[in-house]
Amino acid sequence: MKSEKTILKVSILTAFSASLCCITPLLALIAGTGSFASSFSWLDPLRPFFVFITLGVLGFAWFQKLKPNQPIDCDCEEEGPIDFLQGKKFLSLVTIIACFLLAFPLFADRFYPENNQSNQLFTDQKNLQMIEFSVDGMTCSGCEQHVDVKVKQLPGIIQINTSYSQSNTVIQFDPNQTEVSEIEKAILSTGYKASLKSTKP
Repeated sequence: MKSEKTILKVSILTAFSASLCCITPLLALIAGTGSFASSFSWLDPLRPFFVFITLGVLGFAWFQKLKPNQPIDCDCEEEGPIDFLQGKKFLSLVTIIACFLLAFPLFADRFYPENNQSNQLFTDQKNLQMIEFSVDGMTCSGCEQHVDVKVKQLPGIIQINTSYSQSNTVIQFDPNQTEVSEIEKAILSTGYKASLKSTKP
């Protein structure tokens, strides 16, 4: 049925749109085009709308699929086997994919590579400096990881704590190995807007 296929396409499209702001940074990191990461952060305020549409469309599709068929008073020839694209198995598959996409922001950070390798030379603890940047455009934990991965590639980064809910990142580093401007450049390369908020010795 053409209407069923349209309903399923809409559910996948809206589920994808609901998480696009969190999927994009991961795709950008994999593709090596960091500045593309925040392109869809404007969709984040629309996320509840997309989630509502997706769940509504899927609920309607399941209602249509599970409601009992009305008996037909005629000796028509029996219906043939149901096409896979119109069956419950396909609807189940679409539902699983849609739920995965909707939940993606909750576990997006797990798809980022662990960067535990040390890029620092010998560091004197007395030389360490703490800086805080305000970072605009982050919408989920995946965005935090995207910033962390980029900054950790610089030498002399001791610790980084990025928070999308507070729109900031706090970095402890050795200024003899990396300059503040290099850190800012690394953050900006992710596509998010960054500005220096505070500096502590």
